[in-house]
Amino acid sequence: MTVRLIHTTGPLHANTPNPVFTTINPDEIDHFSRLSSEWWNSSGEFSLLHKMNPVRVEYIRQKVAWDTRDEADWTFEGRGLDRKREEARGCGGGLLSESLARLGGEVVGVDASESNINIARLHASRDPVLPYSLPPLKLASSSSWFSRQRLSRDTGSTAGSSAGSAAGSLEYRHTSAEALRDGGEAFDLVCAMEVLEHVDEPGEFLRCLGEMVKPGGHLIVSTISRTPLSQLLTLTVAESLLRLVTPGTHTFAKFVKPTELRQFVYAQMGGFETWEENEDAGDVRRNEVGETRGIVFDPVRGGWRLWPGVEGSWGKEWGEGCNYLFHARKRRL
Repeated sequence: MTVRLIHTTGPLHANTPNPVFTTINPDEIDHFSRLSSEWWNSSGEFSLLHKMNPVRVEYIRQKVAWDTRDEADWTFEGRGLDRKREEARGCGGGLLSESLARLGGEVVGVDASESNINIARLHASRDPVLPYSLPPLKLASSSSWFSRQRLSRDTGSTAGSSAGSAAGSLEYRHTSAEALRDGGEAFDLVCAMEVLEHVDEPGEFLRCLGEMVKPGGHLIVSTISRTPLSQLLTLTVAESLLRLVTPGTHTFAKFVKPTELRQFVYAQMGGFETWEENEDAGDVRRNEVGETRGIVFDPVRGGWRLWPGVEGSWGKEWGEGCNYLFHARKRRL
């Protein structure tokens, strides 16, 4: 069965599950593997992500750590992410993963690029405060595990997280979302930041992420909308003119509009039977799941900020015309 959603020109669709199917795009993996050494250079290829990271972390805190329905679960008075098991899918060099671990989360950073994972592991291993778990040591066809410990600190980290550190944990795995799901993994929070626009079959990728969210858990995605504005800012300005990003990093046809994403979760990922209804009492949409929020770069301040707006208003739609965040919470059993 193949189902095409309302926006037939968009990249989201749902396929019949295939046990050997993967959403990994080899060309995308090769591209980011070549750039892996740049991940922790705050003025290099990923400088915009370094600036975006504190805003992403704050959005996650708003959606997860400040949910009063979990009041009984919190032990950390600073309201971090204590005892929340989290997956950062497409973790790259670990910008977000390190931040979430410092907030007390039990973080599993996953990436299909071995080079990215190696960079993330190396950076994490240099921080004695970071609760980092050493990876397995592979010897020929067998594997043995190092004991978990903390190593020396790299004080040049620009992860954009709280200075305080709760008792979290951090580990990295070189694997795919499908392999993680098929291994029976489940998480309180699943994040895929700037990943959706780089995978094959984004609909299948989203379903895979959703299946790994525990009941009562959260799914948070950030990606780029398919609009003339995003084409101008991302492809023309950032890539072609200013060369802030390597040309060819993004493909316009793979961008996903907020309405497409919300409608896909409703139509192909269980709808309101699986996910909680939209948080805003004034939001009466009945064929879309989740909240989207624009994240806009302010050239005057030189940083990113979350864009406000009422659902359905012109201002909110404009703010989501390029980069945006998506959040949905799975119903409890």
